Amino acid sequence: MTARDEDLRQTLLVAVARIRPEIERASADGEAAMTLPTSSVSLLADAGLLRMKLPKDLGGLEADLITQYEVVEAMAYADAAAGWCLMIGATCIALPGAFLPDAAIEEVFRSSRVPLAAAAVAPSGQVTPSEGGYILRGRWPFASGVRHSDWLTVGGLVPDDRSDRPRHLMFVLPTSGAHIEDNWDTIGLRGTGSCDVTLRDVFVPTAFSFDLLTGEPARGGPLYRLGMPALVAYEHVAFAVGVARRAIDTLIALAPSKRRGIPPSPLIERGAFQRDLGELNLRLWAARALALERNWEAWRRVTGGERLDNRMQAELRAVATFATDVALGVVLQAYRYAGGSVVYKPNVLERALRDLQTASQHLMVSSSAYEILGEALLGVSGIQPLS
Repeated sequence: MTARDEDLRQTLLVAVARIRPEIERASADGEAAMTLPTSSVSLLADAGLLRMKLPKDLGGLEADLITQYEVVEAMAYADAAAGWCLMIGATCIALPGAFLPDAAIEEVFRSSRVPLAAAAVAPSGQVTPSEGGYILRGRWPFASGVRHSDWLTVGGLVPDDRSDRPRHLMFVLPTSGAHIEDNWDTIGLRGTGSCDVTLRDVFVPTAFSFDLLTGEPARGGPLYRLGMPALVAYEHVAFAVGVARRAIDTLIALAPSKRRGIPPSPLIERGAFQRDLGELNLRLWAARALALERNWEAWRRVTGGERLDNRMQAELRAVATFATDVALGVVLQAYRYAGGSVVYKPNVLERALRDLQTASQHLMVSSSAYEILGEALLGVSGIQPLS
């Protein structure tokens, strides 16, 4: 097992525990406003949690990916929206921090405060090369946390003289240069404010673009050499497991008082419930253990100077998909055992079900991950782990 900074790990987890009560109290406000409350954003930032993935050279903590996993899992347990915004926000400032050239870094990080960031990675809009940079126009969906961000990163395709395939570049601009669409009204993850953004012929200088898929990090350690999707896949496992663990714990607390049937009998005394609870617990443990084992192996490789090949990349994404599927199954079963009272808002179990259903629609954890891993196992050449 690769060495890790235990003091940093403990500091971050203690920070999560310290702010958890306030995060939980503000959760309903986020659901109603359909964005993470300003108070919760401030708590995440002031506790240093949004800096955990940022290079140390820029005031970040550059925590190893297993520490980050534990922090996101703990926050998702407390509040799914805060957990989601933490994982997205930490990544969205870390990527430009690690990959932008120095000329842009001076502008993005000119304040003594680490800026807040959002991103829409999919190349949804139109990018036109222009002298000294690019013109961006169009609409990009799912920019989680964009309402409280200072900087925005969007993906786009540009011609590549070296290939018949376009390059997928990332473009960084002030969020003030984008129009935030008020379209985030969803069944789950309502508190994440994952609105679409529209750009209307916005010029982005070349220095404010980077190649996330094939480019080399400009600063930072082995974390930024993980490549994609390894650099983000573990976060989705952490989110899903944290939400599902909260659901199991909620069901266990409910079981002694919950009575169902005619005549009513205590849920805790039902053999079927006892059996299923044991299995659900083991399924979630197993998915978590699998994710930690494979990500430890990825961390061992990159800290040893290796590159992750496409098969390992495919494994890590498929593990994230598997863990999300397991977590969603766990939450659904917990929801059904809890009975009719959980259909009413607010309730931990109904929200867990809504939040995980929504999170499962993310491209990172789509079912195509299984197909790509199958291709890798069969030795198919030229696989694309993010397709």
